[in-house]
Amino acid sequence: MVVQEGELGDQQLISAEEDGKTEAKISNSLSLEIFRLTKDAQQQHGLRHGDYQRYRGYCSRRIRRLRKVLKIPQGDRRHYRRRDVTATHLTGSNAENRLLCIPLLQAERAWAHAMQLRQEANTEPRKKFHLTSRLKKACTHANTLLELCEKSGACDARTTLEAGAYAAWLQGVLLLELRQWRAAAESLTRAQLVLDNLCTALPDDERIVYKQKVDELKPSLRYCAYNIGDASAAGDLLAMRSQGLIENLDTLMAQAKESRSGVMHEIEWRGRRVTVRPEKVRLFLIGLQDLDKAVATAANTQAKIDVLENTLMDCKDAISAIKEEIKNDPKLKSASETQVSGINYLLTYLMYLRLIRTIERNNLLVQQAEEARKNNQQLDGKKVRPQDLTRLYEIILQNYIELQQLPGFENDQAYQEEIEIELKAYKAFRCYYIAQVLTGLRRFREALAMLERCNTYANEAIRSKLQQKLVDKLQTLVKDVESCKFEVHADSVLEDEEDDPELKYSSSKTYKDKKPLVDRLDDYREDTQVLTKNPNIYKIPPPMEAIPCKPLFFDLACNFIEFPNLDDKTGAGKKEAPGSIAGLVKGFLGWGNK
Repeated sequence: MVVQEGELGDQQLISAEEDGKTEAKISNSLSLEIFRLTKDAQQQHGLRHGDYQRYRGYCSRRIRRLRKVLKIPQGDRRHYRRRDVTATHLTGSNAENRLLCIPLLQAERAWAHAMQLRQEANTEPRKKFHLTSRLKKACTHANTLLELCEKSGACDARTTLEAGAYAAWLQGVLLLELRQWRAAAESLTRAQLVLDNLCTALPDDERIVYKQKVDELKPSLRYCAYNIGDASAAGDLLAMRSQGLIENLDTLMAQAKESRSGVMHEIEWRGRRVTVRPEKVRLFLIGLQDLDKAVATAANTQAKIDVLENTLMDCKDAISAIKEEIKNDPKLKSASETQVSGINYLLTYLMYLRLIRTIERNNLLVQQAEEARKNNQQLDGKKVRPQDLTRLYEIILQNYIELQQLPGFENDQAYQEEIEIELKAYKAFRCYYIAQVLTGLRRFREALAMLERCNTYANEAIRSKLQQKLVDKLQTLVKDVESCKFEVHADSVLEDEEDDPELKYSSSKTYKDKKPLVDRLDDYREDTQVLTKNPNIYKIPPPMEAIPCKPLFFDLACNFIEFPNLDDKTGAGKKEAPGSIAGLVKGFLGWGNK
């Protein structure tokens, strides 16, 4: 069960070593973060609870697996044949970072055994002699690691610095055990000096391991100073300048900074450096360096937009890679707040890049729309209207609001002021096109108010620190606003005088009326709609009108009609013709005669 737990615990080290392997391929040198790897292994394999025996067993199993994988076995099942990692292994064609892990883990195993013996020496004093021999063995392996880094020339500057600090620390621990206070103070101070310089050169999220190690050294240094006297301890740092590691410290630190800046190991943004670990993010940032040149050399505006859209897709993938690493990496979940803030800072930087490039893409869309509108051309089969430009500036303003809400910059006063100044500039452009929309709707008072607000925003933004290109656009906008004010004011006056009959027909302004032409034949106005495909001449179908119902007719005319005498035809004789209509009816029905 213990073996399986150790094997599962190796996954973190394996991932870190594979990351180091990728970095080594990029920089053509071997790299190993000694203190970070040892700290992670110690926390995961027993030292969180002070179990040195468990950590010692893990180191043994790890060394055995590494030798098997790297094909550096020490004999076979029957015979032992010692084989150490040499400079030949590091300079070979199949050299990799895990070769450096073998002497490192051997030193860690010997040190863990010594710490285990120290715990047991409270009841068995004879184990102190074994403790000293184990510390000497650890120092031997640490010095072997340092010699491999220095003599082979295959390791980068940071690995060499860390190996020197690690060897100096173990040497100091041994000398403390031997009660050689002055030599112990020199070794521990040498390790402290290197660790302090590494903290200065590294980004914030990588400093915590070295700061913790420096804090661990302080009690030992105070104890040494107490035993040798403060006066003599004060000059130790100057005396150590003559030692080999301290002599080359400045050179190694310069090489470390140069190598890290060359392969995009870290980025610096707003005064803070952050390590770039995911390969996808690193490749994206490297490709981003040539983006401005690619945009500048594009053939036309549409080509520039296509370049930026491809970059935005890559930025989206990089953000997804960062979020996935935060979600899946157990070390980031259980890390301290400083470490987590480092990768979150990198995530914020990528989100900032995405929003900035989106704003740049939208500005190109605005430029494309303005050119099409100026040349009276169609864009995507449609005529460009002021409403379309207003919508684009609304999107840009929304992007700036998202920039203000980036995690970690809500309380950054300088950052918020920069975004607020640019917000005012783009609010001025939006107000200008809103005024044009209101002018088309003949809402002149609201249009004048929007132009005044546009002028205010533009002047405030010009007085602030902005890019020269944006300042030139704002100055042009102020001139356009002044001319638009006169036009809107003139249209407003003409609309007010429209009711005057003397001025009604003298205006050459084109009006639109909802009444059809047939209903306003006596009113002369220039109506260009009559010449279009849908002229407003007559409303079809015509409106419904109420009409009266069909009247009822009664047969009242018979009272005033004289009928001819038909006795000669009917043979009625000398009968008198009825004198009234009543008599006629009675005779006709047969009941009129008695």
